[in-house]
Amino acid sequence: MFFGTFTPKLDDKGRLTLPAKFREELADGLVVVNGQDHSLAIYPRDEFQVRARKATEASRSNPQVRAFVRRLGASADEQSLDSQGRITVAPAHRRYAGLTKECVVIGSVDRIEVWDAEAYEKYLADHEADFSDGDDDALAGFL
Repeated sequence: MFFGTFTPKLDDKGRLTLPAKFREELADGLVVVNGQDHSLAIYPRDEFQVRARKATEASRSNPQVRAFVRRLGASADEQSLDSQGRITVAPAHRRYAGLTKECVVIGSVDRIEVWDAEAYEKYLADHEADFSDGDDDALAGFL
């Protein structure tokens, strides 16, 4: 599981150092995909494979399923951490997430999310009420 908020910088070569506390879980490889809300999602390779297979079990007659599976597959970039715990963020992923030098990496329980720092601050401000007003129906009894 992934927890915490970190603020690494994207270097001039598009490399991003992932937090040391996440590296062991990513040692066998990882997959970077376009996430929701113009963020990137990083999954351990095995976890991504489970999720991808589950997505392909949904009915392809549904246009939303087709669009989701296409985007998921097309945006997937398999990687391994380098010796310094870095990944290279592909140019298409940097454009999708609007990444600049200042990034935010968050543990989102089952995955890691990568955000442009300014976009993440705006997202937090815009969605504070969603967090504060969460209810049992939306959060399945968590609260």
